[in-house]
Amino acid sequence: MASPGALEPAAGSVPGTKVELTVSCRNLLDMDTFSKSDPVVVLFVQGSGSSEWKEFGRTEVIDNTLNPDFVRKFVLDYYFEEKQNLRFDVYNVDSKSCSILKQEPPGSHSAVLGAQDFLGQAFVALGEVIGSQRGRLERALTGVPGKRCGTILLLAEELSNCRDIVTMQLCANKLDKKDFFGKSDPFLVFYRSNEDGTFTICHKTEVVKNTLNPVWQPFTIPVRALCNGDYDRTVKIDVYDWDRDGSHDFIGEFATSYRELSRAQSQFTVYEVGWGSQGEGPGTSHTRANPALRPQVLNPRKKCKKKKYVNSGTVTLLSFSVESEFTFVDYIRGGTQLNFTVAIDFTASNGMPSQPTSLHYASPYQLSAYALALKAVGEVIQDYDSDKLFPAYGFGAKLPPDGKISHQFPLNNNVDNPSCAGIEGVLESYLQSLRTVQLYGPTNFAPVINQVAGVAAQVTDGSQYHVLLIITDGVISDMLQTKEAIVTASALPMSIIIVGVGPAEFEAMEELDGDEVRVSSRGRYAERDIVQFVPFRDYVDDSGNQVLSMARLAKDVLAEIPEQLLSYMKTRDIKPRRADPQ
Repeated sequence: MASPGALEPAAGSVPGTKVELTVSCRNLLDMDTFSKSDPVVVLFVQGSGSSEWKEFGRTEVIDNTLNPDFVRKFVLDYYFEEKQNLRFDVYNVDSKSCSILKQEPPGSHSAVLGAQDFLGQAFVALGEVIGSQRGRLERALTGVPGKRCGTILLLAEELSNCRDIVTMQLCANKLDKKDFFGKSDPFLVFYRSNEDGTFTICHKTEVVKNTLNPVWQPFTIPVRALCNGDYDRTVKIDVYDWDRDGSHDFIGEFATSYRELSRAQSQFTVYEVGWGSQGEGPGTSHTRANPALRPQVLNPRKKCKKKKYVNSGTVTLLSFSVESEFTFVDYIRGGTQLNFTVAIDFTASNGMPSQPTSLHYASPYQLSAYALALKAVGEVIQDYDSDKLFPAYGFGAKLPPDGKISHQFPLNNNVDNPSCAGIEGVLESYLQSLRTVQLYGPTNFAPVINQVAGVAAQVTDGSQYHVLLIITDGVISDMLQTKEAIVTASALPMSIIIVGVGPAEFEAMEELDGDEVRVSSRGRYAERDIVQFVPFRDYVDDSGNQVLSMARLAKDVLAEIPEQLLSYMKTRDIKPRRADPQ
């Protein structure tokens, strides 16, 4: 890998800062017959110089409310010199399928995502939100003819550089009983205070059913989300009794700060829960801060009615720990090398390479799907590899001179040194192999996965991380062995990218991806999700623009690599080395 100082910045703008957008809505359309709407907001962004809208992210769904305050934030790179157009679409989710959209809203260019009720949309530039007074902008929702759709409220706050993350656990004792036929179903809502004296919701715990003495699960939250790096900033915590219809009962509140919480790392800290000035529902995420708010807050109304009123229960901080959140860039700057290995499918199902119908066919005017996938991924990864030497293998072919079937033959025909010089060297060796080997079968992944895993196992201190790219056209033949290989590899510093080319169905590859269910073999589960699968056909540009196709493919297949690298480092408690100041 080239030294950090030798890396040239990529072409294009460099973000000046990261901005966190908090989203709320007011007076939304009520689309449900027997209850209120269950809203979600989908954010679309428009690329610079492009009219195309691309989905950036979604908030969570909040049940039964027309005035939602969403916990999930949008974190955007902010470029002062660019007009960053944003579109917020609001939907009522009728099912838990997470599919949205019953029909396209007027003027939409996005793909249909599902079948839900469209509640309205708003267009805004990120600079408008940042430039608004106190970084707070309210915009009317439009798009439903003849209806007033309500408003969307956006709050922009620049994120601090604080990278610490907090893990804490709380419990409560003797909370007020709110349910007529049972005990309360308590949960906590955390708010950080803003510079203008308002509060912004930043976390909700899970609901603990039917108890006045709940113990909530430990949870993790970035310090910047809790207090934006200001350790003395007020953190307000409300206690609610969950109700199915969304009208959660307010039990009480207390206030603390990050500094106060951090002092409690070695001891239990107990907070009294009382009624302050709020007394509203959990949707009130921007209530006016009370400067007199302290850990012991009483309910004036209850105190007037009940002379012996003390509090509405207590909340105890059971544990509180802090650790630094290192980034992918921290490890790269600290010297971690990404080692790229390629494995290409040479089975007969690809078709004769000399025929235009073959997936390996390269015309004088256009690269094959295999070559495109290789260039798309390799040209990004090679920037993080110091020597630019990439081991490259083929599988599923008969080799000369004796016609022996191999599932990990070096493309450069050098068993002792299978590395090729740069991506162009890999492409050259790949094309040469097409002229010398006989495409055959079957499609076995395990041998090449085990080959790379063996290399990865030699250095596990975080200085080396391996990425294996497998490009294939068909159904895998050694599924059991491949699962076993992936489970073993998941404990090593490596990731696997599988690109499927051609028209085949790739259900087995989806199983290996492990996004929904972790890959397992003989009772052992993969320690980490290390496999990313994409079908190449999803990225082919309709206009035939290969550069655009490659950019789209690279963005998606490499998107999970940083998190996979970080998950390995975290499970092994490996800290990034200090970057060389030179």
